Amino acid sequence: MKRQVKGLLVLALVGLMAGAATGPAAAQHAGGHAGGGGSAGGGAGHAAAGGGAHQHLDARYSHNQYYFDRGYAVPRPPPGSLGEFHGSDGARYYYHGGNWYRWRGGWYRWWGGGWVIWGPPFGLFVPFLPPFYTTIWWDGIPYYYANDTYYVWNDDSHQYEIVAPPAGIEGATTEPPASDQLFVYPKTGQSTEQQSKDRYECHQWAVQQSGFDPTAGTPPASPDKRDQYFRAEVACLEGRGYTVK
Repeated sequence: MKRQVKGLLVLALVGLMAGAATGPAAAQHAGGHAGGGGSAGGGAGHAAAGGGAHQHLDARYSHNQYYFDRGYAVPRPPPGSLGEFHGSDGARYYYHGGNWYRWRGGWYRWWGGGWVIWGPPFGLFVPFLPPFYTTIWWDGIPYYYANDTYYVWNDDSHQYEIVAPPAGIEGATTEPPASDQLFVYPKTGQSTEQQSKDRYECHQWAVQQSGFDPTAGTPPASPDKRDQYFRAEVACLEGRGYTVK
């Protein structure tokens, strides 16, 4: 009888040690894939589809993905994390599934881990975008958004840069700006010289009609001005025997 009780106590102790080994990551292991949700501590699975412990829904710009709460600590970044990145703040960062992990060490290690879910520093260059992101347009520039983080393409470095959100971007749209390019096809065999002459004269006439010149490099006083210009240009070209798309 004593041997049986002793055996049960040993099994119970092993079970408690296994639970302690998983640490904070265990709370996030039960869920399935959640779109933009990443993984928490070592060995943990993806964020739960309906959210879970230490997770929140990012609904900005209708992004609608789950991420882990900033400030939540884990023993280590999950397997497959990208890193390590060094920010201007001197900290070490790892990345996985839209979540950024920052090494804090110190007293964080005493309650579950020295890696904390954190926001990446501005000015950090990365060669990737999150697996789920929302493209938003502001002042003619595409910003790539995920988990309260904005990425823009940097031509000089050929990488994405993490930037501070510009003032007013909350009013941005997910629709790309209308193109200023018209495709004009001659219907009556006009020569190249005639096409150039017609394009120029129709452009000049549209500027006079609308008060807006898209070649001047300045934005229109209102969206209506831009629309008036292109309606006038299209009407002029079609009247001279062109198909415009």
